[in-house]
Amino acid sequence: MYHHTLVNHFLEHSASRFPHKVALICGDKRLTYYEIDSMANRLALYFLESGVKRGDRIAIFLDNSIEAVISLFGVLKAGAAFMMINHTTKAEKLEYILNNSKARFAVIHSSSAGILESIHCPNLVSVVAAGSCDNGLHTSLDKIITSENGSAIPTQCIDLDLASIIYTSGSTGWPKGVMLSHLNMITAAHSITTYLENTENDIIINVLPISFDYGLYQILMAYRVGGTVILEKSFTYPYKVIELISKEKVTGFPGVPTIFALLLNLKNIDKYDFSSLRYITNTAAALPVSHISRLRDLFPHARLYSMYGLTECKRVSYLPPEELDRRPNSIGRGMPNEEVYIVDEQGGRVGPGEIGELVVRGANIMMGYWNMPEETEKCLRPGRYPGERVLYSGDLFKMDDEGYLYFVARKDDIIKCKGEKVSPKEIENVLYSLQGILEAAVVGVHDEILGQAIKAFVALEAGSELTEKEIMRFCSQHLENHMIPKYVILLDSLPKTVTGKISKKMLTES
Repeated sequence: MYHHTLVNHFLEHSASRFPHKVALICGDKRLTYYEIDSMANRLALYFLESGVKRGDRIAIFLDNSIEAVISLFGVLKAGAAFMMINHTTKAEKLEYILNNSKARFAVIHSSSAGILESIHCPNLVSVVAAGSCDNGLHTSLDKIITSENGSAIPTQCIDLDLASIIYTSGSTGWPKGVMLSHLNMITAAHSITTYLENTENDIIINVLPISFDYGLYQILMAYRVGGTVILEKSFTYPYKVIELISKEKVTGFPGVPTIFALLLNLKNIDKYDFSSLRYITNTAAALPVSHISRLRDLFPHARLYSMYGLTECKRVSYLPPEELDRRPNSIGRGMPNEEVYIVDEQGGRVGPGEIGELVVRGANIMMGYWNMPEETEKCLRPGRYPGERVLYSGDLFKMDDEGYLYFVARKDDIIKCKGEKVSPKEIENVLYSLQGILEAAVVGVHDEILGQAIKAFVALEAGSELTEKEIMRFCSQHLENHMIPKYVILLDSLPKTVTGKISKKMLTES
């Protein structure tokens, strides 16, 4: 395997090996590795001629599109760092991200021009616009990438240089910019493609937003090995995605629990041919055990990987598919070239079965949070060797005798009810085991007597006639007294974040 030192080498090396192979399918368009590499070169040349310097931050404010893929590699080839920003981000948050990162350039869709004109970003010197660009204020991306010059662009970067900033939710209310070096991203992609056994024969369908690191890495991983990516806008039209999996002979299908819950609720999908599907991956939150068995029945040829990760290090662990029957509630062990362990509140390592905070050690952990030294110090702490830093995840886990991890809760999600510490995840697992429940989320709410009362939000499968009382009765039969929800709220569906996670924040605020 070719030794990549920069993330853009993924594209460049695959373009040299498979120039005429289809690298990207997006709608009715198919682009080869040569075409994407050439267009990215043209964009990089434009950036350099426009004054972009090594390490500059360039925002990419686009949806899942060909232009977004070309832009991220064009930024890297110019020696800059890209920031994928979800195209639905509102003006106030966008203004914060652009000013916090001191972004000098942005790539947007022409339809988003209005939002930039409504905010104040003094560091922003130039905007490149995809789509119809006729107002004279922005440079046309289409014209740049279809120009004549598409030769390679040499870069002075090394693997310790900044490759990307991914903005993620912060405790202060403003997002935190996770700084990732080329080395961080290459290390993560190498480890993941190793255990997924990816090759140039893989065809990966991606319905996840590429502003979400899980969606972004589908492109990076495929291009690392010379595979093909089918890039969809979303999972809004699930039957279209199902048809593509069958028609294009997809081998890899990454998803999150909300996608798989919706998938399992579809009618007549067993008529499609899914024999090409080699693997399915899940992260963002653990799959309910009941969903695991149903997915395996629906996709009998696919290996199902339960995984856990953080934006701060991309991926932490995976459960080998052959272990699913033995430990369906586990999210596996640390991935290749990484060490994970659990510590108590004093930082001492704990033994099997004890609950503590998960710590991650490896070259995949972030450089830190952009311009947030205090936040960085909280989670990047001294490691084994002088000067080394390891990542404190903020998540509570326990580990069995064989090193397999079991998620307990976010440290700040633990519910304290009747003087006892309660894991929302444990209650959610019980709820999901009740036939007829499609989605479940458990939170703690203030209670004068209990300290915190347990409140469960539930969405039912189509046709289910479960009632709140029946759900409460089921919980009382399967949970200890202090873990039984005081409230059960039935909703048509549970609110989601842009990354597909059930949003407990939105539930509690409403």
